[in-house]
Formats: sequence, C-alpha cells, structure tokens
Amino acid sequence: MSTDKASWRSEALGPARTLELPQGRLCCHVTGHGPPLVFVHGLLVNANLWRKVVPALASDHTCVTLDMPLGSHAEPMPGSGLTPPELAGAVASAIEELGLGPVTLVGNDTGGALCQLVAAGRPELIDRLVLTSCDAYDNFPPKLFAFLAPVGRFPGAIPFLFAPLRLRAPRRLPIAFGWLTKEPIDRDAEDSYVLPALSRKPVRTDLAKVLNGLDPRYTLEAAEQLRSFDRPVLLAWSAEDKVFPARYAERLKGDLPDARLEWVEGARTFSPEDRPERLVELIAGFAPGTGTSAAQRGEISA
Repeated sequence: MSTDKASWRSEALGPARTLELPQGRLCCHVTGHGPPLVFVHGLLVNANLWRKVVPALASDHTCVTLDMPLGSHAEPMPGSGLTPPELAGAVASAIEELGLGPVTLVGNDTGGALCQLVAAGRPELIDRLVLTSCDAYDNFPPKLFAFLAPVGRFPGAIPFLFAPLRLRAPRRLPIAFGWLTKEPIDRDAEDSYVLPALSRKPVRTDLAKVLNGLDPRYTLEAAEQLRSFDRPVLLAWSAEDKVFPARYAERLKGDLPDARLEWVEGARTFSPEDRPERLVELIAGFAPGTGTSAAQRGEISA
C-alpha cells in the first residue's frame, strides 16, 4: 500500500507547515491574504475536507486548514491524551502559534464540537464562529457511529475492522461515508481519509485515544458556557443531514445569543464535499473581508 495516498493533501490548501505546540506537532496549510479563517475538520477525515472551499475564499482571507490528529492525519501526537479539551487546546495553540488575532473559526462534524469548546474556553481568540453540521449537546459522538467506541479499547483491531475500506464500494455504506455525503468523494481525498489508520500504527494509536475520550459531557458543558458567547455565529447546517438532525441546529440557534441559521440544501454532513459553493457563499457573506481595517486583519507570524 502506498503511503503517498495516505499522506496526499490537495495543493489548493496551500503550503504545509508543521507547528510545535504544547500538545505536540500539528500540521496545517496556509494560503491567501486578509482576515483569518481557521478550518477544523472532524473524525476520520483531514484538511482535504476543505479543498473545495479554501480556493474560493483565499483571495480575500488568510485560510488556515488544520490537520487534526483524528485518525486520518500524517503527524502523530503521542504526547497528548487527545481528549476533547486537549484537542480544542491544540486548535487554540495553533491560532496563537501562527500569530493570528481573533479569527473566524469554522468547524464540521467532530471539528464543530472542538470549535464549541474553543469558543467556550478561549472566546478572546474568536471574532466569529461558523458551525456546519456537527456534534452538539448529547450527540457526541453521534449515535450512528457509536459502534466505533470498542475500537478505542482495541486499536489492534482497526486493520481488520477497516480492511473492507481498502475497496471503494464499502466506503459508500452508511457506516462509512454513505450517509455523510450524497455522492462519492474524489478518490485522492477519500484514500487520504481511509488509508492512514490502515497503514500507520501511530495513527491508529491516536485514533483510539480520541475515540476513548469522546463524551457528551464536554459538549453539554460547552453549550451552557456558550449561552453567554456574544460573538456572531453562523449555523450553516446541511438540510439532508442523517447524522446531525435539524433539531440540534435549531437548539443551537435558540441558545446562542447572536446566531443565524442557514440551511445548505442538497448536502449531507460533509457540506464542504457536497455543496462547497453554497458554503463559500455563506462564509464569504458572514466573515470579515478584505474591506475591513488593517487592525482587524490577522497575519501569519514567521
């Protein structure tokens, strides 16, 4: 099996950088100029999730896509327990390490839960928050993927349990990507999502730690704290989501003081895969653009 397929990242994301954070080494990609957008993906995908979104926003924004240690990553993080608070801490540390001012933070799936934890614990780092379909409240992890919990206790079983995903057809099953996207994912990106956990033991070890740490108490606690979060929030929720029902988006809208709910028609959970053009439209209309003052713009530190 070629490790190149596992480590492939789209050129559209911009050059790769490796950050030395208190939690460990974290890869990211940076491109564009202007007020900063920081993108956080979820479990068993990587920065490639945003490859169709970033190019359309990079002319007016500095786009930073984090490659989180969530099971499809290239850089292991052995020194961290990879609990949700530690993962959220890595997001916050990356923002600080890059020398960014308050950012527009964008999350999907598990990454949206981490963004909620950052907003609750480090609100000074956030200018605006974008939550696409994601974990929230008691839906962390979502019930559909509860079967992954034993994998956290027996990481050695991952190569056997995930073995069918070496083939493309099983990847369209509901327990894989079938209920996360409406159409098959581009082969290069899909391979980069699936193959790391199959080909690299350190990645499997990280994945097991993440799975062991998922617990709704974190998202429930964050939700309580976010009742006083006074920054603008965009809820860009997929209209055909089978994993994160509409009621969670509507509840978030009711609980967040300054939230706007927009539906992404024709998309399941991974709206950056299904309807990137609609997501670009919503983010561009919500996030500060290059017309803002220089004081509001973040610049990547050397």
